[in-house]
Amino acid sequence: MKTVLIANPKGGAGKTTLSTNLAGYFASQGEDVWLWDLDKQKSALHWLSLRPDWLPPIQRLDARNKTEGKDGWLVLDTPAGIAGEPLDEALKRAHKIIVPLVPSPYDIEATRRFLEEILKHKALKKGAVDLAIIGMRVDARTKAAERLDEFLEPIDLPVLTHLRETMNYVNAAFEGKSIFDVAPSSVERDLEQWQPIIDWVER
Repeated sequence: MKTVLIANPKGGAGKTTLSTNLAGYFASQGEDVWLWDLDKQKSALHWLSLRPDWLPPIQRLDARNKTEGKDGWLVLDTPAGIAGEPLDEALKRAHKIIVPLVPSPYDIEATRRFLEEILKHKALKKGAVDLAIIGMRVDARTKAAERLDEFLEPIDLPVLTHLRETMNYVNAAFEGKSIFDVAPSSVERDLEQWQPIIDWVER
């Protein structure tokens, strides 16, 4: 099973938005997909409970289930402040790691420390795991976006894309949907922004 880990130490960074929409994409492609929500708030599982039966299925995974022998994709949504042994165990599972980053001074500094920590993990040192960054709720016209780009420029990690702030994600989530489950014409710009993520994850 191929595992995509979504992680950032800050709450409100967009981890669940990324996790649920990535799971929705895999499901829309006919893939077997599992969603594991490690956050105590269980927002991703709440979204999954709202998901209509007629949409492509996404299966729930937790510590009681085994991933051995399963095919497809596992999307792992982690809590804010993950560190120590829980982070180490999550990193051991991952094939791809996505770090969402909101353009605020608090998020940037917390993410800086987080990246320093996980880049020391032996799996990343050996190049066995791919890591990339995604800018979340970014308006390119703002000073905050400029500061985010300044922070990311010297980091030797791919910045896949910047996802704009839009109600499309919220409206879809209210119905247990991802942007890949709604009419493409209503989310055309968002699908374009997602294409670099899809290309990187599937590569």
